[in-house]
Amino acid sequence: MPGPSVVFGFLLATFYGSTFHFVSGGDVRRLALFFLASWIGFALGHITGDLLAVELLDIGPLNALNASLGSFVALIVARMLTRPEQSRI
Repeated sequence: MPGPSVVFGFLLATFYGSTFHFVSGGDVRRLALFFLASWIGFALGHITGDLLAVELLDIGPLNALNASLGSFVALIVARMLTRPEQSRI
């Protein structure tokens, strides 16, 4: 059974992904992509915070600041890679 910090991190990353989808728009496939990007970025950010021993805005064993930054970076990269091409005139 996952611990409370894992569940809280999962819920926080899901909230970030759904909010980003609400702001940027798209269909259900983009929502799934944003969820996946947010979860992966959140986990990588948390791991990076552990490796670098950053203890700013920790919530228990969860590195909330680094995990949130990782999630936002992953969401922005996912958005940049999936945006429609601009038509050139």
